[in-house]
Amino acid sequence: MAIIGTRGYPSYYGGFETAVRRLAPYLAARGWDVTVYGRRGTSKSGDPDDNRIRSVVTWGLESKSLSTLTYGFSATAHAAATRPQVALVMNVANGYFLPLLRLRSIPTLVNVDGVEWKREKWGRIAKAMFLGGAKATARHATRLVHDSVHIGDMWAKDFQRDGAFIPYGGDVPDDLPVPPGLAHGKFVLFVARFVPENTFWEFLQAAKHISEDYKVVIVGSSGYGGELDNAARRLASDSPNVTWMGHVSDDSLLHSLWQHAGVYFHGHSVGGTNPALVQAMACGAPTVARDTVFNREVLGEYGVFVDPDAKNIANAIRQVMQSQQQQSEMRIQIQARAREHYAWEAVCASYENELKVLLAKPQ
Repeated sequence: MAIIGTRGYPSYYGGFETAVRRLAPYLAARGWDVTVYGRRGTSKSGDPDDNRIRSVVTWGLESKSLSTLTYGFSATAHAAATRPQVALVMNVANGYFLPLLRLRSIPTLVNVDGVEWKREKWGRIAKAMFLGGAKATARHATRLVHDSVHIGDMWAKDFQRDGAFIPYGGDVPDDLPVPPGLAHGKFVLFVARFVPENTFWEFLQAAKHISEDYKVVIVGSSGYGGELDNAARRLASDSPNVTWMGHVSDDSLLHSLWQHAGVYFHGHSVGGTNPALVQAMACGAPTVARDTVFNREVLGEYGVFVDPDAKNIANAIRQVMQSQQQQSEMRIQIQARAREHYAWEAVCASYENELKVLLAKPQ
């Protein structure tokens, strides 16, 4: 089987890559012949070498607007030529290329991800490209996977396609040491890619006031430099209580930050089940989240929800930071919910079941 549409294996870029780092070895251990398509330079020095998994690097253009399409096309073309029994395709932008696999009688399981055509970071042309890809996915995919019940409802209404609900998973870590310079429960954490729809600007404004009383740790970057990264750099330079770590690919460090944070602020507004939120829950991070249908679906009644306003964000975070009892209760409740609903073993088993169903169907 082939996995198309991520940056490769192993990669630490985002949610798709995290899922593949868990799913690929799970399938390989259960007898699947797994090929993961990716990009040059996605692995880092010291990554474990799993010789059960074949990594294929294809060509593409490294740019914000063209990389997904170009790498998706080259990977799909290679898969069509080699004819795996089944393909797991991530991201609706690759919907344009599904006919290549269909012509070769390769069944496809497509993870539709979030609602990319509504994200603020994309311009008009990019939004139209993603919407076109969604329409192509609805027409040509053999089977769909959505990581959120609400996303599934949207696809049924807007594209007349149903699919399987499979969320992301989270690892419940062992007790980890507090990162240097921090104290358990005494700092506020923000982890996200720097894009407007992740409530980046509003959190930075809130952080200016929060940092008067508490340490603030910011993890993430835009991935391309520029205004958003510069704003985080300036805030960290101006306030001794603010630390900007940039992108963190060390899972142990990231898990430790979530495990010991007094509050984790989750500002994502567009998408389904967010991988960072699920992992934060598995680490027991008391969470203040932007009030969206997606975040409420994942957190249930165990999060604190706020409007995307700097004052509201600061007030909600302060309230939790001031109550050790509330922090303790949230840690227990949120982690228990992650164990029950977002365990990787169940997630991987669901993917394998869907792949088996596709293989059993005549093409």
